[in-house]
Amino acid sequence: MTSAQAANRLVLVTGPSGAGRSSAIRALEDVGFEAIDNLPLSLLPRLLAGPVPDKPLALGIDTRNRDFSTNALIEVIDGMSGMSPVPMQVLYLDCSADVLLRRFSETRRRHPLAPAETPDIGIAREFDLLVPIRARADILIDTSEMAPRDLRAELERWFAARPGTSLSVSVQSFSYKRGLPRGLDMVLDCRFLRNPYWEEALRPLDGRVDAVAAYIREDVRFEPFRAKVLDLAELLLPAYAAEGKAYLSIGFGCTGGQHRSVAMAETLAKALAEGRWQVSIRHRELERRAEGPANARTGLGAPGDEQGVTER
Repeated sequence: MTSAQAANRLVLVTGPSGAGRSSAIRALEDVGFEAIDNLPLSLLPRLLAGPVPDKPLALGIDTRNRDFSTNALIEVIDGMSGMSPVPMQVLYLDCSADVLLRRFSETRRRHPLAPAETPDIGIAREFDLLVPIRARADILIDTSEMAPRDLRAELERWFAARPGTSLSVSVQSFSYKRGLPRGLDMVLDCRFLRNPYWEEALRPLDGRVDAVAAYIREDVRFEPFRAKVLDLAELLLPAYAAEGKAYLSIGFGCTGGQHRSVAMAETLAKALAEGRWQVSIRHRELERRAEGPANARTGLGAPGDEQGVTER
């Protein structure tokens, strides 16, 4: 994306209450967007009728807006798609009902669509209202398993303008026991490699430690695997970039997400960074361990959680 294309850009941010819209608006503002939250829909055409903005524009649309209705927002989306002088995208932040209910319970907030009732009633009402809008989303991000820093990192991958590169690569490690991370484009299984878990001295360490990485490299299958993965990445990344893809996510999984997948993610991320690709790296299970039970449980409802993924 060129700087001119990035400047002439409009993103409508919406989704159910508690899914992270306010966090998303702040994150977009931090990467260079002019952000306006809770804009009444009736003011949107007037806003866009003015001079073309010299910065990308992010508009938060909430069911609590005084003139909100599903039909009105759909008319805006459909109408502005053909009439707006700048490209428009709908960013929909989704979240599962049980996680939303937990977030409202932990913060003791009343749901805006059920102020005198239980939050689960408001959540159900809002889901019904937003079904047609969700179907029109250009970008859908499920925040059910995300902390604020995870959402921020995800939005940076989608929207941050980085000079000199058109493709951002995310490399992640994870445990199959906890399921696949959301949004992976490519998944590689490391469970066939030699496992440091069975060495008592290495068990408490992780794949970022030299001794652990060296132990895994001693497996005769490691080097052919590493070489083929790098060859595949070097083949695909330029092709994805040529097709205009802005973001690619590659995941390495193992049993516990601590040793083999971490070492492979570190290996690939380093090689791609040396090849001048823009790379971010995330170790999901190590992050969960570092957060501890309280922060991991709180998710996007937790204040002050601003740590991001490592950028290379």
